[in-house]
Amino acid sequence: MAGEPGPRQNDNLRLADALRAGDVIALTEVYDTYAPFLYDYCHGLLRDRVEAAGALRNVVVAAREHIDRLTEPDRLRGWLYAIARKECMRRRDSPNRHTGQEAPEADDGLTEEQLARREERRLLAHSAIAALNGRQREAVDLSVRHELDEVDLSGIFGMPLEETFALAEKAREDLAAALHAALIAQNHWKDCPSVSALAESWPLAPQAAASLGRHVASCPVCGERETPPLPPDRLLSVMPIAAIPAELRLDVLTAATAEDRAGNRRAIAAWTEPFDEYGWPLPYEPTPTRVRERPPRRRGPLVGAIAVAVGVVVLSAGAMAALGGGDGGTNASANGPAPPGQSGAPVGSGQPEPTPTDPSPTVTSPSPTESETPSKTPSPSKTPSRTPTTRTPQPPLQTDEPERPRSGRLSVDGCRMGRRDDTCTVRVTAVGGPVNWRVTGTSGEISAGGGGRLSAGESAGVTVTRTAPICWGDRNGSVSFSPGATAGVSYC
Repeated sequence: MAGEPGPRQNDNLRLADALRAGDVIALTEVYDTYAPFLYDYCHGLLRDRVEAAGALRNVVVAAREHIDRLTEPDRLRGWLYAIARKECMRRRDSPNRHTGQEAPEADDGLTEEQLARREERRLLAHSAIAALNGRQREAVDLSVRHELDEVDLSGIFGMPLEETFALAEKAREDLAAALHAALIAQNHWKDCPSVSALAESWPLAPQAAASLGRHVASCPVCGERETPPLPPDRLLSVMPIAAIPAELRLDVLTAATAEDRAGNRRAIAAWTEPFDEYGWPLPYEPTPTRVRERPPRRRGPLVGAIAVAVGVVVLSAGAMAALGGGDGGTNASANGPAPPGQSGAPVGSGQPEPTPTDPSPTVTSPSPTESETPSKTPSPSKTPSRTPTTRTPQPPLQTDEPERPRSGRLSVDGCRMGRRDDTCTVRVTAVGGPVNWRVTGTSGEISAGGGGRLSAGESAGVTVTRTAPICWGDRNGSVSFSPGATAGVSYC
């Protein structure tokens, strides 16, 4: 994090190679090197010490199970953050998630005078970051406090690299403008009635911070005022860091290595799938089961009219959610990690996590806006009219929306290439209902693509091409599909 030396690139290479070799001792070093950073990030996303501890446990387990997929071992640290984000978004989507127990802040041994100065700077940082939207806050948090570059952010967010560069640049520009406005509100609020009205409470809430930024940009008096420069790393170095529980180390390492936890590890590994062609986990998207568990978005005409009148509640869980306000973006799930709170709650429990109950791989999205990406409020739509019948009318609470046909699942069969063959065909079949499918990634020296819609019982073939220029010995790869299926491929 800002102000602390992060792991070097040669650490990534060495530890990734050791994990690939199955070195159990290396797993301990992986935990000691990366766990404090990852726990703070998970806690910021989940705002609960128990959930953050469980997420970190699953990250270490999944990393050991999937390390062979990573094609760039020097990107091990960023890859771990990508696994952590997917796991945290999966947990945030769970209706049974634990809430309400934030981790204590890590103790840095400051004096009373130093604590007072830090608190003053922290309020300023809160007020500046409040003007950013959720994705910007997370990008700033990862790049500044966790010292990750745009290539890592691209893999973590599941975004094209050019879009990631644009996001990071815009976040830096907006943060600089927001800091300028916050300094004016802090030191010169008496000089402008508009600033005085917007800065009635301190730190600034997100709405007030956004309004202040727009005012400063258009006000001839405020816009010309000079403010001292403050680099982002110095600004964010005062933000709270969640203290990782000391006893969590033994729990995590036991979960990752104990023989009697093998079934648990397989389930955790399945949650992390599928992966892209570089071995990075694709962004999380809710499974169809979880989508059905959520309250329906469309209701009867009267309820729909009331819902439109009420509007939208925007949740906030951004990189600096302790700012005390909502996200300036459009969806809470896109928010970045919130800084740890400062409650004096006891350190989180290191008890083993119960055996997972939903080990099926999650469905993935090819776009950078996954399930945690903004989803627009549905516009009111007319419910379909029905032909009058002589049947007894249904109770008023029943909606007029017809029941949707049941979706099926995707069944896949792997394939094998002969030594003189460059291609083979994977067979995909819809079982139990229609399926919209697509290829989401491959592992090994093979390539594949395609997608479409299959009716129940219908099959299609996907051509897999060997990309290895020379074949020596038997090799294995895989083709990942959405929704949640993986086919093995043998070649050479």
